[in-house]
Amino acid sequence: MGSVLATILAVTPYLFSLHESVPDSRVWNTFLFTYDSKSWENANLVMWIFTGKIVPLLLLFLWFFTCKHWWFHALLVPIAMYLYQIFGLFNQDQQYIDEFQLVYMIPVMALVIPSIYLIRARIFNKINEANKSLEELEEEFKISPKNFWGKIKEYF
Repeated sequence: MGSVLATILAVTPYLFSLHESVPDSRVWNTFLFTYDSKSWENANLVMWIFTGKIVPLLLLFLWFFTCKHWWFHALLVPIAMYLYQIFGLFNQDQQYIDEFQLVYMIPVMALVIPSIYLIRARIFNKINEANKSLEELEEEFKISPKNFWGKIKEYF
């Protein structure tokens, strides 16, 4: 599993340049699909914006599923933000990309921020009550399933 993660991390600079293979025309025809950029009028521009959002999203997912710290749920906020931006990119009726995403992020932040604060409060209460170090308490709160699918099942 570590080799797969290392390979994904190693190819991320190449993923950023995938848009260079997309033509500068409005319609992009491939043997798998046809993409019409409609109001963008340039498929290359759309794919440039898309790769600028999907690569950090991929890295955030890797970080989320491999992080063993108690605060890893905070990563859900930028993950949700990038997902919203990607969906907005392909919504042809939207005039302004990357605007007003904070309004749609409020429900995500309303769940994530209090839960992180409660975990932090529990850690510091246990520090005050016990003679454990912060590292020992982080180890106690650490969620570590046996494999990758176990970690995915833990969240869904």
